[in-house]
Amino acid sequence: MTEDVAQGRYANLAVITHTHDEFIVDFALAYPQRNPVVTARVVTSPRHAKALLRSLEDNIRRYEAHHGVIPEPPRGEGDGSN
Repeated sequence: MTEDVAQGRYANLAVITHTHDEFIVDFALAYPQRNPVVTARVVTSPRHAKALLRSLEDNIRRYEAHHGVIPEPPRGEGDGSN
């Protein structure tokens, strides 16, 4: 892994789309009064997307068991419905 990749990218917004063969996840920074800036794009197969979903669910359960419940954002904020 390169140092640049190891540093990661911060994102406070994700836009998810799909085709028959793949899922596309654009991670972005959203600032007030500005258009979001995509910082990373991940393209993966439907099977890997489903595995990622399950892994995230498991990790969130373990996180909440240790740190407490993560509050839900208000409807429309960060859920792709706005």
